[in-house]
Amino acid sequence: MAKNLWNEYIWQKQTYRELSKKYQKSIPWIRERLKSYHPEQQVLMPRPIVLIVDGFFFGRGIGIMLFRAENLRKNIHWFSIGYETIADYLIGIDYLERNGWQIRAVVCDGRKGVKDALLSRYPLQMCQFHQLAIITRHLTRHPILPASIELRVLSLSLTQTNEVTFREKLDIWHLKWENFLKEKTVNIETKRWFYTHRRLRAAYRSLKTNLLFLFTYQKYPEFNIPNTANSLEGSISHLRDKLRAHRGLKLTQRIKITGELLKGKNPKNLH
Repeated sequence: MAKNLWNEYIWQKQTYRELSKKYQKSIPWIRERLKSYHPEQQVLMPRPIVLIVDGFFFGRGIGIMLFRAENLRKNIHWFSIGYETIADYLIGIDYLERNGWQIRAVVCDGRKGVKDALLSRYPLQMCQFHQLAIITRHLTRHPILPASIELRVLSLSLTQTNEVTFREKLDIWHLKWENFLKEKTVNIETKRWFYTHRRLRAAYRSLKTNLLFLFTYQKYPEFNIPNTANSLEGSISHLRDKLRAHRGLKLTQRIKITGELLKGKNPKNLH
């Protein structure tokens, strides 16, 4: 019965009260059975994979580092984190390799420290949607300056182009707006100056810096590397939706439920 209770609680989002009514047991009895139940461990055969890595958080200082095998469409490893660090990436990847997983390439959000740490070990693809998010953060979704509008439009073409074409267009944009980017504003009181269009400069700099990692997937067609981390993001979104049905849980129980949901085994037939 405990297994059925667990499956209905997790996958059918049944509440304590609903389960109590169905099984004619008290709510404390239901709660204790769910608390003491230990789900089956996920067992996967190690093999060559393309790995997508990212962290997500339930709240301040409470998160999960998640490793997903893109070609298997499965989450294969995760652990709790207080905040996301470069060490977390390396710890998880080293664990997988020690257990026989062969990592062909890594897809991640492109933060500098992670790129530096992994680039010498694997082909590294920066999620193109993360790059677009960086551009949006600097320029907003509806920029006003013509230079900003043009750069945002160019960035939106990332998913439909290749590195050579994108680089050429980015260089043409920079040549056109080079003097505009160099404009300075002087603080009258301190006499110090700063670049007038700092956000635009930051957006351009991010594209220029990350360009090396934005089209890796096209250089290794045999690996079928995705150009985004959408597969993992979808898994996280699904997890968040499920957890909303189980608000108010203690952290240990929340982590236990998270592990079950990340396995992605939704029983088809519940008895």
